[in-house]
Amino acid sequence: MAKTRGRARTRRQPLSRERVLQAALRLADRDGVASLSMRGLAQTLGVEAMSLYKHVANKDEVLDGLIDLVVAEIDVPPPGTAWRHAMRERAMSARLVFLRHPWAALLMESRLSQSPVRLQYADAVLGLLRGDGFPVPLAYRTFVIIDSYLYGYVMQEVHWPIEAAEMSQVEQELTAQLSTADYPHLMEAMTHVMATRAEHRVAGVYDVDFAAGLELILDAIARLRASQASPPRPDVPGRGLVDTRD
Repeated sequence: MAKTRGRARTRRQPLSRERVLQAALRLADRDGVASLSMRGLAQTLGVEAMSLYKHVANKDEVLDGLIDLVVAEIDVPPPGTAWRHAMRERAMSARLVFLRHPWAALLMESRLSQSPVRLQYADAVLGLLRGDGFPVPLAYRTFVIIDSYLYGYVMQEVHWPIEAAEMSQVEQELTAQLSTADYPHLMEAMTHVMATRAEHRVAGVYDVDFAAGLELILDAIARLRASQASPPRPDVPGRGLVDTRD
């Protein structure tokens, strides 16, 4: 009897906004965010669709809530972290989060609404730059440039039409069809890529390429910063507590 009552309590677990959003996150990760519907979400939770509206107003609110969950997974270094280390770690973490949730990068860039979670995230990133002496225009430009690279790279990586396991075979077939005389520079590049893949797994190559591109951007920002240097803001709490300069 006790076991039966325990099962009944489990079945009657009350809905909450957090439970609804977590279920939506699992569905989006499994089937893609485009397939997410309030009816399907209700079926997953074992409730009537109308029950969901006590916790989320509509599908738009679910989508905004999903973005909040994803943003919350991104690691933002603490105040006082040297800007270059902070921007590198934040971008690396964001890429891994977007790869765990392949639908998230595109969704984030398509939503106009701004929640406290997203605003606090942006404020924290800008605060790291301002706390290390970046002028406001350069702090903003740095944030935008790094995010443009991050989103563009991730969306290309996620939507690449060839599965990782098929990559080597496709490259071999392609090189067999192409002529060095007709496409000398493309063949050089393909030869380089295939040799690189022989040394690393495919995902590892993406990791290396992303890191290399990010360092180029950080180098350029460092040069801009040197030409526009201003004294650090004295009112930023925690300044100097974390020194991880390269």
